[in-house]
Amino acid sequence: MWIADKYIDYVKEQTAAHPGQSWDQMLLGFKLNKLRTKVLPKKGISKGYQKLESMMMSFVADSLGRPDRYVWGNIFSPCEIIGCFGLNTLSIECLSCYFSGYHLEDFFIDYAQNTGIAPTLCSYHKTFVGAIDSGAVPVPEYAVTTSLSCDGNLNTFRYLEKKKGVPFTFLDVPYRDDEASVNYLAEQLKEFASELGRRFGKPFDEEKLKRAIRIENETRKELMRFFKLQSERYYPGELISHLYMMMGMHLLIGTQEFLDLIRFMIKDIENYPKFDGKKILWIHLLPFYQETLQSYFNSNRKYQIIASDIIIDSMEEMDETRPFHALSKKIIRNLYNGSYSHKAEMVEHLADTLHPDAVIQFCHWGCKQSSGGSLLLKEKLQEREIPMLILDGDGIDKRNSHDGQIKTRLEAFLEMLETGDEAETAGKGGAGYMRQTAEEEQERAC
Repeated sequence: MWIADKYIDYVKEQTAAHPGQSWDQMLLGFKLNKLRTKVLPKKGISKGYQKLESMMMSFVADSLGRPDRYVWGNIFSPCEIIGCFGLNTLSIECLSCYFSGYHLEDFFIDYAQNTGIAPTLCSYHKTFVGAIDSGAVPVPEYAVTTSLSCDGNLNTFRYLEKKKGVPFTFLDVPYRDDEASVNYLAEQLKEFASELGRRFGKPFDEEKLKRAIRIENETRKELMRFFKLQSERYYPGELISHLYMMMGMHLLIGTQEFLDLIRFMIKDIENYPKFDGKKILWIHLLPFYQETLQSYFNSNRKYQIIASDIIIDSMEEMDETRPFHALSKKIIRNLYNGSYSHKAEMVEHLADTLHPDAVIQFCHWGCKQSSGGSLLLKEKLQEREIPMLILDGDGIDKRNSHDGQIKTRLEAFLEMLETGDEAETAGKGGAGYMRQTAEEEQERAC
């Protein structure tokens, strides 16, 4: 793949030197990668994950090629409503990951900080702001974001509106889960649908939204079937495969294409052998570039990530007869909304369903809710005698992740699993290693 590496280096150099003139080269690279995943799928991973990678590469490349046919969003934006207008949703977090494919995250982050963006802002947001501010990436006609999970959402989209003139809808998601809160958000969603109709000159068809919700309900059921099978069978994938699955569940949920893929994966996984290694439930973001994590979780017969909470962060069936209220409940009851104890309970339920051997939480630098609440989750899992490892790092900025520390802590944790010392790992009176981790978490939470 030296040709691809040479092209990546070329685009990186061109963008750093002339960011306002490099978009065509970046877009060509996305399109070539789309072709590559179709013609020469990645070896060593299952057919299902090959198809998933191809689907997400095609989705992003095709969307970016037509700025008038997509809107920006965050990963919790209601893509179901956006899809009713024939538009695609491109989340700024996922796009930042794609830009990092050219190893441009450091350039864009530094560019954003040099223009006054706070260093403490999430690196996904800084990567995206730097890409737009530098002129490297064109802007669409509209955007939408929610208050869900990340405090930086509103400020980032306000900044992009001010600097680049991209108008956006802000969906204010209540913390409370009651009738008044559901109605409040449902009315915002209705107004958002009306605004899309006005801006793109298309009437809103509620029947399309009802159909999307029917498909979404079926997709979520099928995905849980797949996760259960993946906890039983060896299904080779890569760390980035789970990132692609998260993208599909947030950007393509409600489409027949994505449902068909999950059904294919259910059939495909039955052709693979039983899995006798350690099953890992992953919590929060996936640092897809991190070398040590790749070495242990890319197509490894000993350790397999069976699911991630950020992939299936909403688990309830939706009422298609009241589509806006259904979407409102889905967003409000998302495990990333409200108190961290709410998330801990939902993760506990997921663990009871999938029976992992261990849980790993990745605390992304700058994400306060993840770092601050990790001890609550650990306490919940201790009651189930499920060992948990907390890793610190950055989901996208390699400079904020220390491979040596991650390697040391991960290998010590996996060794405990292999030697049967789970009780020591999970127990309240555990070893000094776990006490040190708890002290670090307390310091970070403060």
